Amino acid sequence: MHLLLDKVVTMDQIEITQTEELANSKFPLKSYTYLKPDMNNEMQEHKAEVYFRPDAVAVLLYDENEQRFLLTRQFRFPTYLNQNPGGYIIEACAGLIDEGETPEQAVIREAKEELGCTVKNLHNVGAYYTSAGGITEILHLFMASYDSKEDRLGGGGLPEEGEEIESMEIGYDEASNLLKSCKLSDAKTVMILQHYFLFR
Repeated sequence: MHLLLDKVVTMDQIEITQTEELANSKFPLKSYTYLKPDMNNEMQEHKAEVYFRPDAVAVLLYDENEQRFLLTRQFRFPTYLNQNPGGYIIEACAGLIDEGETPEQAVIREAKEELGCTVKNLHNVGAYYTSAGGITEILHLFMASYDSKEDRLGGGGLPEEGEEIESMEIGYDEASNLLKSCKLSDAKTVMILQHYFLFR
């Protein structure tokens, strides 16, 4: 198999021939018909449904001294509909970037809203498409330290958004075992934990 890393389709080579808005109750969902050159430079017609979801952030909070991570647990209805009987899922703290915010500002806000936590030593570890076949969202991943001995005020998410977020601390060994046994089902959390154990 040859990877065509030098094969680039430029913006002016793609022709959108039809657009239809399918829904827009929260974020736009649109259907597209478009033409794009194939590997032989011949134009081919394609169809796609695209959900225009805002970009997001996720942050792994760690206490190096105590060898602990601070994670969240919450109900996620889509997982309930697809093979997660209880609907609850363990995740790194995460959320959408509000208009006018930087990813860093969004992390600081989300950590306070969800966990009542002040982040320290915040650093970015990459930005990734969450589901490139159908969603525009880019997810910015971060790591930040926290002090597990400090009192945390607030947290739990925003009631007006229906959030009921539990905080949970787990040790490094437990997190590593969850990864190895494939018992974490949230992709962003798996990615950022793997990054931490590989590159810290």
